[in-house]
Order: sequence, then C-alpha cells, then structure tokens
Amino acid sequence: MPTVLLGLTWIAALGTGLAVTLFASARTVQHTRSLVEATRIPPFFIGITLLAVGTDLPEIANSVISSATGHGDLNAGDSIGSTITQATLVLGLLPFFAAGFVVRPLRVLAVCGVTIAALALGALLMRDGDLSRFDGAVLVASWIAGSILLIKYLSESESTGEITDHPHRVRHGLAALGYLMLVGVGSAVVVTAFAEISDLLGVPEYLLSFFLASVGTSLPELVVDVTALRSGHFGLALGNTLGSSFVDATLSIGIGPLLFPTAVTASLAVTGSLAAMAGIALIAMLLALSRRHNRFTGAIFIGIYVSLYFVMLA
Repeated sequence: MPTVLLGLTWIAALGTGLAVTLFASARTVQHTRSLVEATRIPPFFIGITLLAVGTDLPEIANSVISSATGHGDLNAGDSIGSTITQATLVLGLLPFFAAGFVVRPLRVLAVCGVTIAALALGALLMRDGDLSRFDGAVLVASWIAGSILLIKYLSESESTGEITDHPHRVRHGLAALGYLMLVGVGSAVVVTAFAEISDLLGVPEYLLSFFLASVGTSLPELVVDVTALRSGHFGLALGNTLGSSFVDATLSIGIGPLLFPTAVTASLAVTGSLAAMAGIALIAMLLALSRRHNRFTGAIFIGIYVSLYFVMLA
C-alpha cells in the first residue's frame, strides 16, 4: 500500500476512534453520576478507583501488548509519560474547558505523594534495564496497597447531596463499566493510529511513546474530566486525573512485565521517572498552597508539561 494511502487510512482510523471515545466517555460520566447519587461512595474515591482504571485501559492494553512483543520502551515511555501528562497537561487544561474549582490539599498531597513514591520505586526497578515478572508484581502490588491506603486515610466524603435509594444502582454500575471498556477500545484505536502515523515519520520509540502516545492515551481522562466538571462533579474529575497518574505509575507499567518480562532503556526510563516526580511534586505544592485550581494554575501546569520536552530531549 502506498505511504500516502496508508497514512490516510490511519488518519481515518484516528477520527473514528476519537468519535467512539467521546461518545463512550459522555455515557460513562452519566452512569457514574447516577452511581454516585445512589451510593455513599464519595465522588473523589470513585474517581481514583473506578474511573482511573477505566480511563487507563489504553495504557494497560499498551503495556501488555508492547511487553508481549518485546517493546519495553513503548510500555515504559507511555506509562511514565501518561503519569506526568495527566498531572500537568490534562489537569492544566481543565479550567479552560470549565470553571475553576476548590481542591482539598490533604487529598492532593496524599495522591501525589503515593504517585511520586511509585515513580521512585519504578525507577529503582528499571535502573538495571530490565522489567522482570517480579518487578511487575511489585508495581501491581503497590497499586493495590496505595489504593487501599488512600481510601482508608482519606475517608472524609465530599458532599454528594441527599442519598437516594436508587433501584438501578447495579445497572448503572455495570453500564459505567461497559462504557469504560468502550472508551478503552476507542482510545486503543486512536493510540494505534497515532503510533502508526508517527512511525511513518520515523520518530524514536521511547520519545514517541513518552510524548505522543501518552497524549493519545490521556484523551479519555480529558474528555471524562471535562464532562464531569460541566456536570458539577469536581471531586470526580480531580480524583480521576490524579488517580490515573497513580495507576499509570503502578498498574499500567507493571501489568505487562508481570505477564511478559521485557527489557527497557534504563537511562531514558530513569530520567523520565525523575522528571515526572519533579513535575508532580511541583503541581502538588501549587495546588496545596492555592487551594483552588483555575486558569492561572492551569497555565503553570501546561508550562511544566512543555518544559519536559527540553528535559527529555536534552
């Protein structure tokens, strides 16, 4: 197939995948909102658990596929890149799509703290240029342990209004999971098309995944979070954004090697992890001090993301 025709085919796939992602994301928030109103689960905790894992399905799928095919750098680059992309670019863009909102410093510091610890652990495990089955198990276990700690010690719920005895809570829960799967499918098509288009241009594998693939796999977070914000669910949006970063730093990067051990470029993986740690520490400090996320803090977060290009390319 001629290169131009192949490129046009992947562009069409990119548009189709994005349309599916947008549709499924809107439905996900609709059913999750009903689930929030029908249960005593705080929106923030649904964000860092159910939504975070669901919107991270593209990264999780990429981790398994890239590890199985011996492309460990694609897994490491996409997972680490998505960790910082969601905490800076996605979080930074939110106030430009919807109104700013108040944040709770304790929650921000707690989630960012476990994410930084997970990145440090990942850097330590990858410094030998290998992600073994044991390394993958440690990273997946750290996601489980970190999630339990967050839910246990951040037990103060946000106000969700009057709790209703909703007769269809199970249906809403299953529907949310189903649409989250569809979000993952649509996003996987987007990421695959994005990678193929970039491959035609001859972009290096790790940098491609760290910057370009991570943006593609972060689309579900952005769409779901904007929809949640416009519905007034600020805790849901913030929980999903920060929770997704934690999932990427643990479950996403670890699930592939747990099944298929693989090699990575140690210098790039460690450098990316350190850059992500510094960026997340900075945004945690800014949010904790300002106690509000608006366009000013959003512009700073986007600036932090842009600075990563200079750090990684250097």
